[in-house]
Amino acid sequence: MKSITIEGVIHKGESRIALRFPYDSELVSKVRIIPGATWSMTMKCWHLPDDPGMISKIEEVLKEKAMLHFSDAKPEVNSVPGTIVEVDDKKSEEKDSDKKKIEEFRKWMIHMRYSDSTIDTYAVMLGQFFRFIKPKISSEINSDDMVRYVTEYIIPRGLSYTFQNQVISATKLFFTHFYKVKLNVETFKRPRREHKLPNVLSKEEIKSILQAPSNLKHRTMLSIIYACGLRRSELLNLKPGDIDRQRGVLLIRQSKGKKDRITPISDKIIKLLEEYWISYRTVNWLFEGQAKGSRYSEKSLESVLKQSLMKAGIKKPVTLHWLRHSYATHLLESGTDLRFIQELLGHSSSRTTEIYTHVSTKSLQNIKS
Repeated sequence: MKSITIEGVIHKGESRIALRFPYDSELVSKVRIIPGATWSMTMKCWHLPDDPGMISKIEEVLKEKAMLHFSDAKPEVNSVPGTIVEVDDKKSEEKDSDKKKIEEFRKWMIHMRYSDSTIDTYAVMLGQFFRFIKPKISSEINSDDMVRYVTEYIIPRGLSYTFQNQVISATKLFFTHFYKVKLNVETFKRPRREHKLPNVLSKEEIKSILQAPSNLKHRTMLSIIYACGLRRSELLNLKPGDIDRQRGVLLIRQSKGKKDRITPISDKIIKLLEEYWISYRTVNWLFEGQAKGSRYSEKSLESVLKQSLMKAGIKKPVTLHWLRHSYATHLLESGTDLRFIQELLGHSSSRTTEIYTHVSTKSLQNIKS
């Protein structure tokens, strides 16, 4: 998936939100429709008014099109709390001792085997928080600073529950397990949890999507994601040896939470995999890219789904994770015990799996209106 970096800048005396990404005609067409979007020749980027709710508008327009990342390098807090201006990067690096602490924290997380995405996210989140509370340094932070960050920065910009939760997680980990400063991190209260229902497709829609690709590799990848309820990364990390044809199971190694699990595969999927194996004979990964031995890319997999949706005539904003949601819901509707579904999906908590009871139509159809 494409990537866009978001950062705060001052342009002609006004606070603006800059969007930085390599030229892409599709992204440009999407950015243009956001109110106030302007191209800057001097900054070489698109920028938008720094208004409350603007981040939510950006997320709404660019969802499913790009991954949004908040810059950890350029913005800096000036004398007015919560505002961002451009600064000289070299001077900032020389003066900012907390930047070095964040890099040490990053190394510690690598040592503790945190995932790459968690490491990058926590480092960026801490950088933003530390810039906001300046001129304080990290050892001087108290619980009120987090409250102020939420009320003066996160909420006015319309940033999500997930964003706020990640900031708190990053800060708690930093202070509790790394720098032993006098800070009661337990007073950092998390926001009230959002309760969003998963998006689910009908069995007919799933069938049309899986039958749409004419390419054998593409059809096999989408079929396995649905038939085994895989996450995108789980599919791309599969190796030929992970398929146990005799037992009829698929081994998923070191998935989310560093956990292994197995999931059943049907005779139909095994037959499809055998047909695929005869045609491709991959080396390192079950699904490889154009270069022999290279792993198939996430961007290409997203493109496969997009093309299948067009061929199937489905207009919904379907993502690969919708296939996983549909797998779990269809299992529940067919009478599979929720505890087994939890194991198949690799959920640590049964509460995560219980969300599918809210989208299953099995019980709802028995209710007369």
